[in-house]
Amino acid sequence: MKLEYITLVIIVAFIAAFAYVSSTGNHEWGGSDDMPENVINDLTHGSYHPWFNSVWVPPSPEIESLLFALQAAFGSLIIGYFLGYYRGLAKARAAATSEEQEGNLNARPAR
Repeated sequence: MKLEYITLVIIVAFIAAFAYVSSTGNHEWGGSDDMPENVINDLTHGSYHPWFNSVWVPPSPEIESLLFALQAAFGSLIIGYFLGYYRGLAKARAAATSEEQEGNLNARPAR
């Protein structure tokens, strides 16, 4: 129960920080895909050429966003599954240990 409260407090803190930052000032919400390319061009003065090109280019930015969202969803499902699995495993071990201790307390002494 304590873990859920801690998680809730962290989520609320992130939401509050996001709301504060996005409401103050003029922000440009851009991706970081173009930033490395600009830095490389500045460092090499435009003489750098990529070693290879993409095998497949999505037909539209919407498809690219969809694929990115699917990738994020699939990754979060995997992480959530393993977190739940290991949490359930820990609960099962704790229950088995408590049953074992109760069994030792209720056992008859040897004659």
